[in-house]
Amino acid sequence: MAEVKKRENESLDDMLRRFRKEVEKDKILEDFRKHEIYTPKTKKKKKK
Repeated sequence: MAEVKKRENESLDDMLRRFRKEVEKDKILEDFRKHEIYTPKTKKKKKK
């Protein structure tokens, strides 16, 4: 899980930017989207 702590003299925008980069790096959203929609086994086999 991505975690960002506020640094000294850091604005909220900068902190959110760092958080988004962490999320992209950890591929959290990509994994979430995979599990969001059910895909039948036949389509999973075709994807591979």
